[in-house]
Amino acid sequence: MKKIANKIVLFYVFSIILVLTTVITGVFVGTVSLTVTDVIKIIVQNMSGLSLYHGPSNMELIIWEIRFPRVVVAFLVGAALAIAGAAFQGLLRNSLADPYTIGVSSGATLGTVLAIFFNWQLFGMHTYTLPIIGIVSGFLTLLLVFGITKLASGTLANETIILAGIILSSFMSAMISLMVALSSEQGVREILYWLMGSVSMRGWGHVQLLLPFFIIGTVGLLANTRELNGFAFGDQSAQFMGINVKSRKRIILVSAAILTGASVSVSGAIGFVGLVIPHLVRLVVGANHKHVLPLSILIGGSYLVLADLVARTILNPQELPIGVVTAIIGSPIFTLLLIKERIRKRGIE
Repeated sequence: MKKIANKIVLFYVFSIILVLTTVITGVFVGTVSLTVTDVIKIIVQNMSGLSLYHGPSNMELIIWEIRFPRVVVAFLVGAALAIAGAAFQGLLRNSLADPYTIGVSSGATLGTVLAIFFNWQLFGMHTYTLPIIGIVSGFLTLLLVFGITKLASGTLANETIILAGIILSSFMSAMISLMVALSSEQGVREILYWLMGSVSMRGWGHVQLLLPFFIIGTVGLLANTRELNGFAFGDQSAQFMGINVKSRKRIILVSAAILTGASVSVSGAIGFVGLVIPHLVRLVVGANHKHVLPLSILIGGSYLVLADLVARTILNPQELPIGVVTAIIGSPIFTLLLIKERIRKRGIE
């Protein structure tokens, strides 16, 4: 028992070091070079108000206004998708569940694609139109999932939730394809780039837009770690443990949907983060959501910062969509994890 506890503590330490390393590296690496010390001085100076950096003002602008907010957005999106994926997998008792399972991601994506297609602008703010519409359409999709599930089974049954999500995702994918087919050449490029995911040109305004939803969704999930552990044994077992299955399941779904919708609306569709990261975390610390959720935040955020770093440097000066990088890395890793899990289960049987 003590050995397992030490292993978990070590993994927490490793995760925190990984976060600091990836964030500093993400801000440090770019076409314009600065020393790590100067990068840290600029960040601390802007956060504290102290006068620490005395170099060129344009370098401070590059670090604080361009690179650092991009890294923060990448971290928040990765963390949000990872913890949402961990929650979906625990709640639905399905190792293949992720933020795309119940259709919220597809709904947010469809909303943003419609905004691009019709060139919508809310209150004259073109920059935040896509995120706002994405968040709203993600919530509407969740309401549709709840409605279909209630009509089909009368309760929030896991199997019905998954089926409703698959049905809506398929319908929305068809609608997105229709929008692509009807778009101009410029529109097609913009939609496809959005569908592949990116955190390019994301500033502090996007951080401010994403952060409240991130906090609300994360708090909602972290407050239900005991309930997620109970749901792992089935709804009936959870009920015997004194868990209000109906209300807690709704809170967990809404919290995970908030995180998913907000992330997709800011960065576009980024796959495999919510699918792979929770599996990697469980491999090290086990299935206890008390540790799985916070560690998924740290590892998921660090992973997407690294993926974004690869996306913007590997073909410099050209930039890859971050969703392409996560898919190339995530697909083989998830395949290996799945094979290992099946071999382990056969050994137990």
